[in-house]
Amino acid sequence: MLRKTVPRSGPSWQAPWLPVSSGIFCLCLTFFLGHMGLLQGHPQCLDYGPPFQPHMHLEFCSDYEAFGCCDQSKDHRIAARYWDIMDCFDLKGHEVCGGYIKDILCQECSPYAAHLYDAENPQTPLRNLPGLCSDYCSAFHSNCHSAISLLTNDRRLQGSQGKDGAHFCHLLNLPDKDYCFPNVLRNDHLNHNLGVMAKDQQGCLQLCLTEVANGLRNPVSMVHAGDGTHRFFVAEQVGVVWVYLPDGSRLEQPFLDLKSIVLTTPWIGDERGFLGLAFHPKFRCNQKFYIYYSCLGKKKVEKIRISEMKVSQADPNKADPKSERVILEIDEPASNHNGGQLLFGLDGYMYIFTGDGGQGGDPFGKFGNAQNKSSLLGKVLRIDVNGAGSDSKRYRVPQDNPFVSEPGAHPAVYAFGVRNMWRCAVDRGDPITHQGRGRIFCGDVGQNKFEEIDLIVKGGNYGWRAKEGFECYDKKLCHNASLNDILPIYAYGHAVGKSVTGGFVYRGCESPNLNGLYIFGDFMSGRLMALQEDKKNKKWKKQDICLGSTDTCAFPGLISTYSKFIISFAEDEAGELYFLATSYPSAYAPHGSIYKFVDPSRRAPPGKCKYKPVPVKTRSKRIQFRPIAKTVLNLLKEQAEKAANAASASSPDRVLSQKGSSKKPASRTPSSRKMLRRPGTKKKARMWSPGPQGKRKKGRKTHRGRVAASAQRRRAGRSLP
Repeated sequence: MLRKTVPRSGPSWQAPWLPVSSGIFCLCLTFFLGHMGLLQGHPQCLDYGPPFQPHMHLEFCSDYEAFGCCDQSKDHRIAARYWDIMDCFDLKGHEVCGGYIKDILCQECSPYAAHLYDAENPQTPLRNLPGLCSDYCSAFHSNCHSAISLLTNDRRLQGSQGKDGAHFCHLLNLPDKDYCFPNVLRNDHLNHNLGVMAKDQQGCLQLCLTEVANGLRNPVSMVHAGDGTHRFFVAEQVGVVWVYLPDGSRLEQPFLDLKSIVLTTPWIGDERGFLGLAFHPKFRCNQKFYIYYSCLGKKKVEKIRISEMKVSQADPNKADPKSERVILEIDEPASNHNGGQLLFGLDGYMYIFTGDGGQGGDPFGKFGNAQNKSSLLGKVLRIDVNGAGSDSKRYRVPQDNPFVSEPGAHPAVYAFGVRNMWRCAVDRGDPITHQGRGRIFCGDVGQNKFEEIDLIVKGGNYGWRAKEGFECYDKKLCHNASLNDILPIYAYGHAVGKSVTGGFVYRGCESPNLNGLYIFGDFMSGRLMALQEDKKNKKWKKQDICLGSTDTCAFPGLISTYSKFIISFAEDEAGELYFLATSYPSAYAPHGSIYKFVDPSRRAPPGKCKYKPVPVKTRSKRIQFRPIAKTVLNLLKEQAEKAANAASASSPDRVLSQKGSSKKPASRTPSSRKMLRRPGTKKKARMWSPGPQGKRKKGRKTHRGRVAASAQRRRAGRSLP
């Protein structure tokens, strides 16, 4: 059957953190990782990333065109290799061996490819051939053993070519028979939910994180400029804004430093400070951006100030400190409930979200500030910043604002009945249908019982102080027939959390399963949650988001822990979703971090999410990012080493040192791990990165995580923005 053979030489694989002679360690590692679920194969590709749905038809490995690890380009490469191998066979060899060889080659496209090739952990050795079930392997060896040298350059496997098939099949054996080929295709349990977002037994969505930034002082906002540079700007509560570049580095010099003007204190829970940042929709042309912060006015009156600023002409990564133009100031009767959100709607107008003035229960006036349309507190304001208005105002009022013609009402009011909306976002809309585009979602922090998520509508009354969530707060106001309030799309009680942090509707590219989910959290409880819209009955269903599964998040670079106090959410220029959190909620404590959401069940096809950032000149030194959170794989490695050390210490073969003597264990020298190679090639397999695709760093070292400081705070409405 075989016309000719091609000699191959096999690589020698060695895990970089395994000593050469470490039988006990290997045994314990295998047992431990298997016990923890890491060896109980989860869908994963040979580049260590999740599988995906190819966006084009696979002509050769068509069994995996619905979901797997091959795009059209890889499918073509596998087909080309198949025909190269089949050139070595006569007609009978084609008939007998063609199907076997195609099956084996196409396992690189299987959604369980990493398990079939022992590649779930990038720090363990790879197989040259996939794990084959014993019956299938015996039949292949019996009929086509001459093809082994063409399929692999592993000398052990090549050496079994002319021998009994039992030895060859033993080398390809997988401990779990459900995952060997072709059994893995026939297992309904493994295949019926492929590509669907993973859930635990309680229905909690299983997501993972990557750490993006750390060492921040209460990061309250992260925004992009929409200018194609894919920079993001992170504002700290103390009044400093930092620039982060697409490669993950941070510029040493801040974009803006207003510490000397911004009013805040080190007190845990102080809500005052730098609270909001937004870039003009035409920033690329006019270089304008807007800020929202607490300050002291004349006679030390506390104020909210909204200002316009410009970028320095000398440095695109620095604000011009002399360019500040105050647009609006509002006196604050108390130190809490300061609002803080600025954003631009699709209409080009700026939306400003203010708190009700503070204290508790909105005690100001007969109906409170929130229900008083002449007050700017407890409102959603809508203004035009592109020109000056009448009465020396530094903004215009859009003529279609809902209360322009109502006597006594402030014309800038767009919606009212707001307590303290903390973090609002504009929905980008479905990337294909554009459904939902332009909707504004907000989290409104409650008083004593309920937190709520609202959809902002023109002229809407959101009920406060008459209502809190769906229930009455001020019963007299609540039963007023003229209330006509807009109900939340979702509200939860204080058994779940006591201070909502509004989020975003995911519209990014990298995690298709998340599309349309509104993801938000709670500052006090640290819970992450998601709302899914039922378009038929126009209701929203809540699902919890859970992190921490060592099986689900066992991918390179992924973590499953985060700092408890969720301050804000953000999206980058590509639409990927993040949240900002701290372990100690003081404006002066550098314990804040930024995390990016990753769906470990499914990713976008390779190449789909690539972008080319617009180059931006940098004058300041770049500070490379150094993560402090331990990845799931590193945690598993450490636990395996501890188990190995314990087993070694209790082993009867352990050589005891002489009494009184002590020796340090020999240091382990990591060896660089060789990536999977196809026979006859030298090209390394591409490592999947959970970060935005484009110009990114190839690797990052992890460092030991710090011990999170405990934080207790009094809650008066919301004790931190």
